[in-house]
Amino acid sequence: MIRKCFSIQGLLFIILLLAGPSAIAQQDRSVHWIGFEQLEDSLDAKPKKVFIDFYTDWCDYCRKMDKVVFTKPEVIDLLNEQYYAVRLNAETESVIAFEGQKFVNDQVGKSRSPIHQIAQLLALRNGRFAPPTLVVLDEDFNVKARYFEYMDSKRLIKALQP
Repeated sequence: MIRKCFSIQGLLFIILLLAGPSAIAQQDRSVHWIGFEQLEDSLDAKPKKVFIDFYTDWCDYCRKMDKVVFTKPEVIDLLNEQYYAVRLNAETESVIAFEGQKFVNDQVGKSRSPIHQIAQLLALRNGRFAPPTLVVLDEDFNVKARYFEYMDSKRLIKALQP
């Protein structure tokens, strides 16, 4: 009886041992998000299209995109292979250096929802910011499309494909 239990436990251990690394690798699979500072260096080294996800901490649809859309293997593969994927909390108070300029959130203390200068430049619709805002740029950093809404994985993939 003990030998039989040990055999079953041993078999389970071997299965977990063999399956463990691949299960862990699948869990580690994610979009390779970079910041604006990294983007500048990356564009200099290798021009590539850019995808920017402007979000806020309080946005439910932003959190839903994180959990539901940006975890889909087909979205991950498309973003990682064809784009530099950038995320920016539109309300960040951080100073961001990009292309020889410093960008700040000059609305801190003046607005209930202070929007960073970079978000003001790229992510406003009719003078207002409404997250999630997704911006697609070409290799020359020209805006190709802006989306001011939650996008499921199918719609996002369609928007990102040439």
